[in-house]
Amino acid sequence: MQPLPRSRRIRARRAGALTAVAALTLAVSTSAGTGHLLPGDMTAAGPRPMSAAHSAALGPCMISGGLEVQMSEGVPTSTGYTRSTGTVRALTLMIDFSDAPGKGSARARFREFFPQTRKWFRTSSYGRLDYRPETPIRGWLRMPKPFRAYGIERGAPFDPGYRKLVEDIVAAADPEVDFRAYDLLNVLVTPNAGPSALDTVLSVTFAGNAEAPTADGVPVANASFVYSRQDDGSGSYARTGYRVLPHENGHVFGLPDLYTQEGGGAVGHWDIMSEDWGANNDLLGWHKWKLGWLDAHQVACASLPGTTEHLLTPLSRAGGPKLVFIPVDDSTGYALELRTRGGNDEAVCRPGVLVYRVDAEVDTGRGPITVHDSRRDSGGCTRSPNVHAELSDAAFTPGETFKDRRHGIRVEVTAADASGNLVVRVTRR
Repeated sequence: MQPLPRSRRIRARRAGALTAVAALTLAVSTSAGTGHLLPGDMTAAGPRPMSAAHSAALGPCMISGGLEVQMSEGVPTSTGYTRSTGTVRALTLMIDFSDAPGKGSARARFREFFPQTRKWFRTSSYGRLDYRPETPIRGWLRMPKPFRAYGIERGAPFDPGYRKLVEDIVAAADPEVDFRAYDLLNVLVTPNAGPSALDTVLSVTFAGNAEAPTADGVPVANASFVYSRQDDGSGSYARTGYRVLPHENGHVFGLPDLYTQEGGGAVGHWDIMSEDWGANNDLLGWHKWKLGWLDAHQVACASLPGTTEHLLTPLSRAGGPKLVFIPVDDSTGYALELRTRGGNDEAVCRPGVLVYRVDAEVDTGRGPITVHDSRRDSGGCTRSPNVHAELSDAAFTPGETFKDRRHGIRVEVTAADASGNLVVRVTRR
Protein backbone atom coordinates (compact mmCIF):
# COMPACT_ATOMS: atom_id res chain seq x y z
CA MET A 1 0.00 0.00 0.00
CA GLN A 2 1.18 3.50 -0.75
CA PRO A 3 1.26 6.04 2.09
CA LEU A 4 -0.69 9.24 1.85
CA PRO A 5 1.16 12.14 0.24
CA ARG A 6 2.81 14.30 2.87
CA SER A 7 4.09 17.84 2.86
CA ARG A 8 7.78 18.46 2.46
CA ARG A 9 8.12 20.07 5.85
CA ILE A 10 10.88 22.65 5.78
CA ARG A 11 12.96 23.01 8.91
CA ALA A 12 15.32 25.73 10.03
CA ARG A 13 18.98 24.79 10.27
CA ARG A 14 20.67 25.39 13.59
CA ALA A 15 21.81 28.93 14.28
CA GLY A 16 19.72 30.22 11.37
CA ALA A 17 21.86 28.58 8.70
CA LEU A 18 18.88 28.40 6.36
CA THR A 19 18.09 31.99 5.59
CA ALA A 20 15.05 31.02 3.52
CA VAL A 21 13.41 29.34 6.46
CA ALA A 22 12.98 31.34 9.60
CA ALA A 23 10.93 29.61 12.26
CA LEU A 24 8.61 30.14 15.04
CA THR A 25 8.08 30.23 18.82
CA LEU A 26 6.48 31.89 21.57
CA ALA A 27 8.11 32.30 24.90
CA VAL A 28 10.49 29.42 25.43
CA SER A 29 10.57 28.40 29.06
CA THR A 30 13.81 27.60 30.77
CA SER A 31 14.70 23.95 31.23
CA ALA A 32 15.01 24.15 34.97
CA GLY A 33 12.00 26.12 36.11
CA THR A 34 8.82 27.96 35.28
CA GLY A 35 10.43 31.25 34.27
CA HIS A 36 10.86 32.35 30.68
CA LEU A 37 13.88 33.22 28.61
CA LEU A 38 14.73 36.80 27.95
CA PRO A 39 14.49 37.92 24.32
CA GLY A 40 17.46 36.63 22.35
CA ASP A 41 18.53 34.15 25.04
CA MET A 42 17.98 30.71 23.51
CA THR A 43 20.76 28.88 25.34
CA ALA A 44 18.55 27.26 27.95
CA ALA A 45 15.78 26.18 25.61
CA GLY A 46 15.27 22.61 24.54
CA PRO A 47 14.42 19.21 25.97
CA ARG A 48 14.98 18.25 29.58
CA PRO A 49 18.66 18.42 30.56
CA MET A 50 20.34 15.03 30.34
CA SER A 51 22.79 15.52 33.19
CA ALA A 52 22.55 11.91 34.30
CA ALA A 53 23.11 10.78 30.74
CA HIS A 54 26.52 12.43 30.65
CA SER A 55 28.03 9.55 32.59
CA ALA A 56 31.16 7.78 31.42
CA ALA A 57 29.11 4.67 30.65
CA LEU A 58 26.72 6.43 28.27
CA GLY A 59 29.19 8.88 26.76
CA PRO A 60 30.19 6.63 23.81
CA CYS A 61 26.51 6.33 22.86
CA MET A 62 25.84 10.06 22.72
CA ILE A 63 26.32 10.33 18.97
CA SER A 64 26.28 13.72 17.30
CA GLY A 65 25.99 15.34 13.89
CA GLY A 66 27.51 18.45 12.35
CA LEU A 67 26.03 21.92 12.75
CA GLU A 68 24.85 21.80 9.14
CA VAL A 69 22.55 18.82 9.81
CA GLN A 70 18.88 19.78 9.96
CA MET A 71 17.22 18.47 13.14
CA SER A 72 19.98 15.97 13.89
CA GLU A 73 19.24 12.74 15.75
CA GLY A 74 22.27 13.47 17.93
CA VAL A 75 22.03 13.35 21.73
CA PRO A 76 21.40 15.68 23.43
CA THR A 77 19.08 17.73 21.23
CA SER A 78 20.52 21.12 20.35
CA THR A 79 19.17 24.24 22.01
CA GLY A 80 16.50 26.54 20.59
CA TYR A 81 13.58 24.11 20.61
CA THR A 82 10.76 23.97 23.14
CA ARG A 83 11.58 22.00 26.27
CA SER A 84 9.87 18.62 26.45
CA THR A 85 9.39 17.95 30.17
CA GLY A 86 7.44 19.64 32.91
CA THR A 87 4.52 21.94 32.19
CA VAL A 88 4.45 23.17 28.59
CA ARG A 89 1.78 25.70 27.65
CA ALA A 90 0.64 25.50 24.04
CA LEU A 91 -1.07 28.60 22.71
CA THR A 92 -3.68 27.27 20.31
CA LEU A 93 -5.38 29.64 17.86
CA MET A 94 -8.04 28.79 15.28
CA ILE A 95 -7.78 31.02 12.20
CA ASP A 96 -9.85 31.58 9.08
CA PHE A 97 -9.88 33.85 6.01
CA SER A 98 -12.34 35.87 3.99
CA ASP A 99 -12.07 33.37 1.11
CA ALA A 100 -12.16 30.40 3.52
CA PRO A 101 -14.47 31.30 6.42
CA GLY A 102 -14.45 28.86 9.31
CA LYS A 103 -17.13 26.19 9.01
CA GLY A 104 -18.72 25.31 12.29
CA SER A 105 -17.38 26.65 15.55
CA ALA A 106 -13.75 27.26 16.35
CA ARG A 107 -14.21 25.27 19.56
CA ALA A 108 -15.29 22.26 17.49
CA ARG A 109 -12.05 22.59 15.53
CA PHE A 110 -10.12 22.68 18.84
CA ARG A 111 -11.90 19.52 20.00
CA GLU A 112 -10.68 17.64 16.92
CA PHE A 113 -7.24 17.62 18.58
CA PHE A 114 -7.88 17.90 22.30
CA PRO A 115 -7.87 16.31 24.80
CA GLN A 116 -6.43 13.48 22.64
CA THR A 117 -3.10 15.22 21.93
CA ARG A 118 -2.57 16.03 25.60
CA LYS A 119 -3.31 12.43 26.56
CA TRP A 120 -0.97 11.13 23.83
CA PHE A 121 1.95 13.15 25.19
CA ARG A 122 1.18 12.21 28.79
CA THR A 123 1.17 8.51 27.88
CA SER A 124 4.28 8.65 25.69
CA SER A 125 6.30 10.65 28.24
CA TYR A 126 5.27 8.49 31.22
CA GLY A 127 3.76 11.64 32.71
CA ARG A 128 6.93 13.73 32.35
CA LEU A 129 5.37 16.14 29.87
CA ASP A 130 2.40 18.08 31.18
CA TYR A 131 1.14 19.46 27.87
CA ARG A 132 -1.48 22.16 28.39
CA PRO A 133 -3.33 23.52 25.34
CA GLU A 134 -4.81 26.96 25.97
CA THR A 135 -7.24 28.95 23.82
CA PRO A 136 -7.52 32.52 25.12
CA ILE A 137 -9.38 33.41 21.90
CA ARG A 138 -12.26 30.98 21.65
CA GLY A 139 -13.63 31.99 18.25
CA TRP A 140 -12.18 32.08 14.74
CA LEU A 141 -9.38 34.61 14.40
CA ARG A 142 -9.91 36.25 11.02
CA MET A 143 -6.78 37.06 9.00
CA PRO A 144 -6.67 40.42 7.18
CA LYS A 145 -5.84 38.85 3.81
CA PRO A 146 -7.47 36.04 1.81
CA PHE A 147 -5.76 32.67 2.17
CA ARG A 148 -4.61 32.68 -1.43
CA ALA A 149 -2.80 35.99 -0.87
CA TYR A 150 -0.23 34.32 1.39
CA GLY A 151 0.97 31.99 -1.38
CA ILE A 152 0.95 28.94 0.87
CA GLU A 153 1.30 25.57 -0.83
CA ARG A 154 2.97 22.25 -0.13
CA GLY A 155 6.62 22.79 0.77
CA ALA A 156 6.25 26.57 0.98
CA PRO A 157 9.23 28.25 2.70
CA PHE A 158 8.87 30.60 5.63
CA ASP A 159 9.59 33.70 3.57
CA PRO A 160 7.61 35.54 2.52
CA GLY A 161 4.19 33.89 2.97
CA TYR A 162 4.48 32.31 6.40
CA ARG A 163 6.36 35.27 7.83
CA LYS A 164 3.51 37.54 6.79
CA LEU A 165 0.94 35.10 8.14
CA VAL A 166 2.73 34.97 11.51
CA GLU A 167 2.93 38.75 11.63
CA ASP A 168 -0.80 38.97 10.92
CA ILE A 169 -1.61 36.33 13.56
CA VAL A 170 0.42 38.24 16.14
CA ALA A 171 -1.25 41.55 15.25
CA ALA A 172 -4.73 40.04 15.44
CA ALA A 173 -4.16 38.10 18.66
CA ASP A 174 -1.93 40.47 20.62
CA PRO A 175 -4.73 42.53 22.22
CA GLU A 176 -5.97 39.37 23.96
CA VAL A 177 -2.81 37.23 24.22
CA ASP A 178 0.35 37.64 26.28
CA PHE A 179 2.76 35.64 24.12
CA ARG A 180 5.32 35.57 26.92
CA ALA A 181 3.10 33.14 28.82
CA TYR A 182 3.40 30.31 26.27
CA ASP A 183 6.02 27.81 25.14
CA LEU A 184 4.81 26.98 21.63
CA LEU A 185 2.16 27.94 19.10
CA ASN A 186 -0.44 25.74 17.44
CA VAL A 187 -2.30 27.30 14.52
CA LEU A 188 -5.40 25.28 13.62
CA VAL A 189 -6.35 26.58 10.19
CA THR A 190 -9.93 26.21 9.01
CA PRO A 191 -9.99 22.90 7.06
CA ASN A 192 -11.47 24.51 3.94
CA ALA A 193 -8.32 26.61 3.38
CA GLY A 194 -6.24 24.86 0.75
CA PRO A 195 -6.70 21.39 -0.71
CA SER A 196 -7.86 18.27 1.06
CA ALA A 197 -5.16 16.32 2.94
CA LEU A 198 -6.05 13.36 0.72
CA ASP A 199 -4.72 15.41 -2.20
CA THR A 200 -1.74 17.13 -0.57
CA VAL A 201 -0.76 17.87 3.03
CA LEU A 202 0.01 21.48 3.92
CA SER A 203 0.56 20.91 7.66
CA VAL A 204 3.99 22.22 8.60
CA THR A 205 6.18 23.21 11.53
CA PHE A 206 8.93 25.81 11.66
CA ALA A 207 11.16 25.25 14.66
CA GLY A 208 14.29 26.41 16.40
CA ASN A 209 15.10 29.82 14.86
CA ALA A 210 15.22 32.89 17.08
CA GLU A 211 15.20 35.19 14.02
CA ALA A 212 11.46 34.76 13.64
CA PRO A 213 9.02 37.65 14.19
CA THR A 214 8.57 38.67 17.81
CA ALA A 215 5.47 39.08 19.93
CA ASP A 216 5.53 40.81 23.31
CA GLY A 217 9.31 40.82 23.06
CA VAL A 218 9.81 37.09 22.46
CA PRO A 219 10.50 35.28 19.16
CA VAL A 220 7.70 33.23 17.67
CA ALA A 221 10.22 30.47 16.96
CA ASN A 222 8.45 27.11 17.41
CA ALA A 223 5.04 26.87 15.77
CA SER A 224 2.93 24.17 14.14
CA PHE A 225 0.33 24.81 11.43
CA VAL A 226 -2.38 22.21 10.85
CA TYR A 227 -4.65 22.42 7.80
CA SER A 228 -7.00 19.88 6.27
CA ARG A 229 -8.31 16.80 7.99
CA GLN A 230 -5.85 13.94 8.18
CA ASP A 231 -6.73 10.25 8.18
CA ASP A 232 -5.65 7.02 6.51
CA GLY A 233 -8.23 7.18 3.73
CA SER A 234 -10.64 4.85 5.50
CA GLY A 235 -12.84 7.53 7.05
CA SER A 236 -11.24 7.14 10.50
CA TYR A 237 -10.61 10.85 11.04
CA ALA A 238 -12.72 11.11 14.21
CA ARG A 239 -10.47 8.52 15.89
CA THR A 240 -7.08 9.13 14.29
CA GLY A 241 -7.08 12.62 12.80
CA TYR A 242 -5.61 14.34 15.86
CA ARG A 243 -2.27 12.53 15.42
CA VAL A 244 -1.03 15.05 12.88
CA LEU A 245 -0.64 17.51 15.77
CA PRO A 246 1.60 15.34 18.03
CA HIS A 247 3.67 14.72 14.90
CA GLU A 248 4.00 18.43 14.18
CA ASN A 249 4.67 19.23 17.82
CA GLY A 250 7.42 16.62 17.77
CA HIS A 251 9.31 19.07 15.58
CA VAL A 252 9.03 21.92 18.09
CA PHE A 253 10.74 19.55 20.54
CA GLY A 254 13.52 18.99 17.99
CA LEU A 255 12.53 15.66 16.40
CA PRO A 256 13.03 15.16 12.64
CA ASP A 257 10.75 13.71 9.98
CA LEU A 258 11.41 9.99 9.60
CA TYR A 259 9.52 9.55 6.35
CA THR A 260 11.36 10.25 3.09
CA GLN A 261 10.36 11.26 -0.43
CA GLU A 262 9.50 7.59 -0.96
CA GLY A 263 7.12 7.59 2.01
CA GLY A 264 7.26 5.74 5.31
CA GLY A 265 9.32 2.76 4.20
CA ALA A 266 12.31 3.54 6.45
CA VAL A 267 10.46 3.35 9.79
CA GLY A 268 6.86 2.46 9.01
CA HIS A 269 4.49 2.93 11.94
CA TRP A 270 7.04 2.50 14.70
CA ASP A 271 7.27 6.26 15.35
CA ILE A 272 4.71 9.02 14.92
CA MET A 273 7.42 11.12 13.24
CA SER A 274 7.19 8.66 10.33
CA GLU A 275 3.50 8.06 9.57
CA ASP A 276 0.90 9.59 11.87
CA TRP A 277 -2.29 8.10 10.46
CA GLY A 278 -3.81 4.64 10.53
CA ALA A 279 -2.38 2.28 13.13
CA ASN A 280 -1.58 4.06 16.39
CA ASN A 281 2.10 4.41 17.15
CA ASP A 282 4.36 5.79 19.88
CA LEU A 283 7.79 7.39 19.64
CA LEU A 284 10.94 5.30 19.37
CA GLY A 285 12.93 4.79 22.54
CA TRP A 286 15.77 6.83 21.04
CA HIS A 287 13.43 9.81 20.78
CA LYS A 288 12.19 9.31 24.32
CA TRP A 289 15.80 9.46 25.51
CA LYS A 290 16.42 12.62 23.46
CA LEU A 291 13.32 14.22 24.97
CA GLY A 292 14.31 13.42 28.56
CA TRP A 293 11.59 10.84 29.13
CA LEU A 294 14.05 8.04 29.93
CA ASP A 295 16.62 8.15 32.72
CA ALA A 296 20.26 7.11 32.37
CA HIS A 297 19.65 3.83 34.23
CA GLN A 298 17.03 2.89 31.62
CA VAL A 299 19.58 3.09 28.78
CA ALA A 300 22.45 0.64 28.24
CA CYS A 301 25.47 1.48 26.09
CA ALA A 302 27.05 -1.60 24.47
CA SER A 303 30.23 0.09 23.31
CA LEU A 304 32.92 -2.41 24.33
CA PRO A 305 34.08 -5.59 22.54
CA GLY A 306 32.73 -8.85 23.89
CA THR A 307 29.29 -10.18 24.83
CA THR A 308 26.76 -8.56 27.13
CA GLU A 309 23.15 -9.42 28.02
CA HIS A 310 20.42 -6.88 28.60
CA LEU A 311 16.84 -7.08 29.86
CA LEU A 312 14.29 -4.99 27.96
CA THR A 313 10.85 -4.12 29.31
CA PRO A 314 8.03 -2.95 27.00
CA LEU A 315 8.41 0.64 25.85
CA SER A 316 4.71 1.21 26.53
CA ARG A 317 5.17 0.41 30.24
CA ALA A 318 6.64 2.94 32.66
CA GLY A 319 9.83 1.98 34.48
CA GLY A 320 12.49 -0.61 33.81
CA PRO A 321 15.27 -0.80 31.20
CA LYS A 322 14.05 0.48 27.85
CA LEU A 323 16.89 1.03 25.39
CA VAL A 324 20.16 -0.59 24.37
CA PHE A 325 22.41 1.37 22.02
CA ILE A 326 25.36 -0.06 20.09
CA PRO A 327 27.53 2.76 18.74
CA VAL A 328 29.25 2.16 15.42
CA ASP A 329 31.12 5.47 15.31
CA ASP A 330 30.70 9.02 16.61
CA SER A 331 27.53 9.64 14.57
CA THR A 332 25.83 6.26 14.00
CA GLY A 333 24.72 3.16 15.86
CA TYR A 334 21.99 0.61 16.44
CA ALA A 335 19.15 0.94 18.95
CA LEU A 336 17.23 -1.95 20.49
CA GLU A 337 13.88 -1.70 22.27
CA LEU A 338 10.90 -3.91 23.09
CA ARG A 339 7.60 -2.97 21.43
CA THR A 340 4.36 -4.60 22.57
CA ARG A 341 0.68 -3.72 22.35
CA GLY A 342 -0.23 -1.13 24.95
CA GLY A 343 -0.32 2.61 25.61
CA ASN A 344 0.21 4.48 22.35
CA ASP A 345 1.27 1.21 20.72
CA GLU A 346 -2.26 -0.19 20.74
CA ALA A 347 -1.97 -1.56 17.19
CA VAL A 348 1.29 -3.56 17.43
CA CYS A 349 0.56 -6.81 15.59
CA ARG A 350 3.89 -8.64 16.15
CA PRO A 351 5.55 -7.76 19.46
CA GLY A 352 9.29 -8.10 19.80
CA VAL A 353 12.62 -6.30 19.81
CA LEU A 354 12.84 -3.51 17.29
CA VAL A 355 16.31 -3.00 15.80
CA TYR A 356 17.02 0.27 14.01
CA ARG A 357 19.99 2.27 12.81
CA VAL A 358 20.35 5.91 13.90
CA ASP A 359 22.49 8.32 11.89
CA ALA A 360 22.99 11.78 13.39
CA GLU A 361 24.55 13.06 10.14
CA VAL A 362 21.36 12.65 8.08
CA ASP A 363 18.92 15.54 7.69
CA THR A 364 15.26 15.44 8.59
CA GLY A 365 13.22 13.79 5.83
CA ARG A 366 16.28 12.03 4.39
CA GLY A 367 16.11 8.84 6.46
CA PRO A 368 18.00 9.47 9.73
CA ILE A 369 16.55 6.25 11.15
CA THR A 370 16.15 2.88 9.41
CA VAL A 371 14.26 -0.04 10.94
CA HIS A 372 15.66 -3.48 10.13
CA ASP A 373 13.03 -5.99 9.06
CA SER A 374 13.18 -9.43 10.67
CA ARG A 375 10.75 -10.76 8.05
CA ARG A 376 11.61 -9.19 4.74
CA ASP A 377 9.03 -9.21 1.95
CA SER A 378 6.37 -10.70 4.24
CA GLY A 379 3.83 -7.97 3.52
CA GLY A 380 3.56 -7.20 7.23
CA CYS A 381 0.80 -8.03 9.67
CA THR A 382 -1.33 -4.87 9.68
CA ARG A 383 -4.16 -4.32 7.23
CA SER A 384 -4.83 -0.67 7.96
CA PRO A 385 -5.50 1.19 4.68
CA ASN A 386 -2.84 3.45 3.17
CA VAL A 387 -0.23 2.35 5.70
CA HIS A 388 3.28 1.10 4.94
CA ALA A 389 2.59 -2.41 6.19
CA GLU A 390 5.85 -4.20 5.34
CA LEU A 391 7.63 -3.13 8.53
CA SER A 392 4.68 -3.83 10.85
CA ASP A 393 6.13 -7.28 11.64
CA ALA A 394 9.77 -6.11 11.69
CA ALA A 395 10.42 -6.86 15.37
CA PHE A 396 12.73 -9.74 16.34
CA THR A 397 11.37 -12.47 18.61
CA PRO A 398 13.16 -15.09 20.81
CA GLY A 399 15.42 -17.26 18.69
CA GLU A 400 15.93 -14.61 15.99
CA THR A 401 19.20 -12.80 15.29
CA PHE A 402 20.28 -9.53 13.70
CA LYS A 403 23.78 -9.29 12.22
CA ASP A 404 25.95 -6.49 10.91
CA ARG A 405 28.92 -8.42 9.61
CA ARG A 406 30.73 -5.33 8.38
CA HIS A 407 30.99 -3.92 11.88
CA GLY A 408 31.13 -7.23 13.72
CA ILE A 409 27.82 -6.76 15.57
CA ARG A 410 25.42 -9.55 16.47
CA VAL A 411 22.14 -9.20 18.39
CA GLU A 412 20.29 -12.29 19.61
CA VAL A 413 16.88 -12.26 21.28
CA THR A 414 17.45 -15.09 23.71
CA ALA A 415 14.57 -15.37 26.17
CA ALA A 416 11.27 -14.06 27.48
CA ASP A 417 10.08 -14.00 31.08
CA ALA A 418 6.62 -14.36 32.58
CA SER A 419 6.14 -10.59 32.66
CA GLY A 420 6.62 -10.23 28.91
CA ASN A 421 10.14 -8.82 29.12
CA LEU A 422 12.83 -9.99 26.69
CA VAL A 423 16.57 -10.58 27.00
CA VAL A 424 18.96 -9.58 24.23
CA ARG A 425 22.55 -10.76 23.86
CA VAL A 426 24.86 -8.28 22.14
CA THR A 427 28.19 -9.46 20.74
CA ARG A 428 30.68 -7.16 19.08
CA ARG A 429 34.25 -7.75 18.03
